Amino acid sequence: MKTNKIDHIGIVVKNAEERLNLYKNFLGLEVTHIETIPERGLKVYFVKIGETRFELLEPINENSEVSKFLEKKGEGIHHIAVNVSGINEAISLAKEMGLKPLSEEPQKGAGGTKVLFIHPKTTGGILLELVEGNH
Repeated sequence: MKTNKIDHIGIVVKNAEERLNLYKNFLGLEVTHIETIPERGLKVYFVKIGETRFELLEPINENSEVSKFLEKKGEGIHHIAVNVSGINEAISLAKEMGLKPLSEEPQKGAGGTKVLFIHPKTTGGILLELVEGNH
C-alpha cells in the first residue's frame, strides 16, 4: 500500500444546507460534489479547501452509518481520510500490525472510490478512512 495524501476530513452534520453557510458564505469555499449513498444511509457534500476537502456527512435515515455518532456525540469531526494506492493490501497489513479494519473488504465510497475504515480503538482514538481512487 502507498499513502498519497490527506483526502478529506469527514464532519457529521444534522443538516448540511444549514452548515454550508459556514463553509460557503463565511470561509468562501466551494461545494464541488454532492452525492447520496443510499446503502450507507448518507448524503455527502464535498467542500474544497486547497488540495483537500471537508466531507459533510448528513444521515438520510435513522440507520445511517453516522446516526449513532450523531446521537452520542452530536455534530463534529468524524474521521480523517487518507488517499492510498493498493487498498486491498491494507486489510492484511492492518491485521498484521494489530489494527482492526471495520470490514473484510473495501466498501463503495463517494465518487466511485473504494474505502476502508480502521477502528479508532486501534489507532489512538482516530477513525481512519483509507480511500482509493479520486472523486
